[in-house]
Amino acid sequence: MFEPMAEQVVTITLYTDAFVVRGTLATRQRRLSDILNQTDYDFIVLSDVVIDEFGSHSQAARSEFAQVNLATVIFGVADLNVETLPELRTPKIAEQALISVPPFKITGRIHLLPNRDLREALNELTGRFLPVTEASYWSDVVGEAKQQANMVAVNHSRAHIMAPHREVDPWAGLDRGAIAGEAGAAGDRQPAAPAPVEQVAVEPAPAANPWGESGVANPWGDRTTG
Repeated sequence: MFEPMAEQVVTITLYTDAFVVRGTLATRQRRLSDILNQTDYDFIVLSDVVIDEFGSHSQAARSEFAQVNLATVIFGVADLNVETLPELRTPKIAEQALISVPPFKITGRIHLLPNRDLREALNELTGRFLPVTEASYWSDVVGEAKQQANMVAVNHSRAHIMAPHREVDPWAGLDRGAIAGEAGAAGDRQPAAPAPVEQVAVEPAPAANPWGESGVANPWGDRTTG
């Protein structure tokens, strides 16, 4: 038998359509997805809360406590990083995925049951909040820069698209060093000097003699007298 985990205080960040809510929660759970899935209520109460509104330039709101409606939560991030006990772990296969939960996008590893094709495994992927490990998340719409987390818990009902994802390196198979060397050589190469133009002296043409070869003009031309 395993001993239950001692209660600890974790920091949780919840993202909704309009707000980022940060606070703390005392829990015995080992993962954020378990915290959000195993609550008996449709909300969660955080302590020492800071609330930021997307696109707002006003100061963040602070409160000693805040109740957050879980139906409005797109995904959550926590500083909780505890491995599941081996005796509680269900064998699964990690699959790289792209998840669209507007206005955010998330990439990371979803964990599927083995011995199934991908379509069947996705059909069996259930749960109110799904764990995504080795995750990156960002939003171009609200100007949230890309961030990384060991795990995020995604609200399954809010996900528009969940699909296998492969990150492609555009430089794969190319010798980056050689390309950089060629680019550097091209930048350092000076344009060739123009070839010198050979100058040829041209003798002026002799002036035409208006009187012919005799040098005396024949006033009668070539006429013949009879």
